Amino acid sequence: MVNQITEIDIVIRLCLAFAAGGIIGFERSSRRQVAGLRTHILIAIGAASLMLLSIWIPQRFFSSGDPGRIAAQVVTGMGFLGAGAIIRLGNDVKGLTTAASLWVIAAIGMAIGAGMYIAAIVTEVLALAALILLNKIEKKIFPEIRSKIIELYYNHYNEPDTDAVLEVFKKFSVKSRSINIYQGQENEKKTKARFSISILETTDISKLSKALKSSGDIDHINIEENY
Repeated sequence: MVNQITEIDIVIRLCLAFAAGGIIGFERSSRRQVAGLRTHILIAIGAASLMLLSIWIPQRFFSSGDPGRIAAQVVTGMGFLGAGAIIRLGNDVKGLTTAASLWVIAAIGMAIGAGMYIAAIVTEVLALAALILLNKIEKKIFPEIRSKIIELYYNHYNEPDTDAVLEVFKKFSVKSRSINIYQGQENEKKTKARFSISILETTDISKLSKALKSSGDIDHINIEENY
């Protein structure tokens, strides 16, 4: 016979779900993600509550039943919440890891609600290792590629030497996707070269700027994100 869930069991499991959601949520909040501390806590205790309800209803009203029927809807519902955490900014897609962490914390909450404490603890530890430790390793081995706009303002109105600029880009492993030249009038004595580039996150922007400035008669440089 299956042991009945007591009020003490309910309180303990919900508190554990609160703690589990808070730990992963704190890590997400520290990285300024759209789904942070409160979202992860609410999902964890919500999933645990629904899992408890899935177990309690058959015990209370039926001699037999499927405890997974209500819990299965948690997995379906997490698809909508996860989609809300994913944002597309131009060519970049943000929030996939946060969406995955929401799905994992729902699973942890369900495991706690079912009384599978070992499974919940191991999943929590592995999730934190993936979010914290593997994040550092991944950035070193596979640095993220950023899209940026570089604008070079020359001290003349003639055609700029873009070949020298492209040589600097090659030295810093920067890929130029497009070039636009805006030649000023003779009285303005300014020409602007606008480059759309892909650049590694680990690239030293200050060194790149100095190298670009020395490549020609450049007055100043403007670098901004390309969304």
